Amino acid sequence: MAARTTRIGILGGGFGGLYTALRLNQMDWGMDGRPEIILIDQRDRFVFLPLLYELITDELQTWEIAPPYEELLANTGIQFCQATVMQIDVVENVVHLAEQPPQKFDSLVLALGGQTPIPDIPGVKEHALPFATIRDAYRLLARLRQLEQSERESIRVAIVGGGYSGVELACKLSDRLGERGRIRIIERDSDILKQSPEFNQKTAKAALSDRQVWLDLDTTVESIAADSLTLRHADQVDAIPVDLVLWVVGTQSSELIRALPVPQTEQGCMQTTPQLQVVDHPHLFALGTTATCAEQPDLPKTAQVAMQQADYCAWNLWATVCDRPLLPFKYQPLGEMLSLGTDQATLSGLGLELTGPLAHITRRLVYLYRLPTLEHQLAVGFNWLTRPVANVLSAWR
Repeated sequence: MAARTTRIGILGGGFGGLYTALRLNQMDWGMDGRPEIILIDQRDRFVFLPLLYELITDELQTWEIAPPYEELLANTGIQFCQATVMQIDVVENVVHLAEQPPQKFDSLVLALGGQTPIPDIPGVKEHALPFATIRDAYRLLARLRQLEQSERESIRVAIVGGGYSGVELACKLSDRLGERGRIRIIERDSDILKQSPEFNQKTAKAALSDRQVWLDLDTTVESIAADSLTLRHADQVDAIPVDLVLWVVGTQSSELIRALPVPQTEQGCMQTTPQLQVVDHPHLFALGTTATCAEQPDLPKTAQVAMQQADYCAWNLWATVCDRPLLPFKYQPLGEMLSLGTDQATLSGLGLELTGPLAHITRRLVYLYRLPTLEHQLAVGFNWLTRPVANVLSAWR
């Protein structure tokens, strides 16, 4: 009787999940040892989140930053299943899906990503827009077009959150709206980008100042209405008029993850060993925003970390199947890049400090290299090279 094929289930098709699957596909499994690899995600497209901001200014197109999974996995042995995960049995390794039969696996990778926390503040759920998915970007674009087509003299935008997303959104929106834009960042802390290198922080502040983006520091949101925002600074409460509120205040684990009977932190992140295995559950691997390791508790919840974890996760899954030693994850910080408007960026890392158009080009090339497959890299790279020529020809017509 032939040996049963090992089944590996990967829940979540973000940087952690998709890149783990692709790396597994490249491993040497021998003649008969190749497992069945199934990637499960509720959406049909992967989203390269660091480039999502470029949709706002029409610098990039949807297909470039959000290719379909079926396209990315077409030339691999990886199966893709578009479905919503309803429940995970971490003892039996059974995944219950909406409107589909349960799936049983030998090993599971939990890389479901996080979600934007929505606090119990009046009006946040009804009137504030998150910015973490293609759907969020489309909602924002639709609202911007509506405001731009109106006869109002100014368009007032409030961005709650002074981290990476808040700063990049502010610069992109300022460049899009031009003189009509009245943009402010609301940050509850005493400064923006507190985890960033000093060079990037200084450059970002200069970019915001040049665009006349207002910073409300040490400020919290009391409530949001359809056309106003109530803020508290020290002991003073003020209501200001606003046309659009964006809510980008970090990320948290989903309720599905927080409900699992596994060791977790107070923030709802699964606790893992250095080998990325969930504590007390060696056949369960976790990475990205849903996991934390006691040996490296302060890792940033970024795509860079998730992609590095994916390499280790794939190796350790291979080692588990092939009876080889597992490797502890070691994060190698490669620097930080931020987009600061159209054709502008800042970069700090590996001994380099760049800003302006050169940083923008470097950032694009780095992300081009990190796109998930060679075929997609070539298609996007060719489009980037030929687009300026196409724009010139279009202008001559």
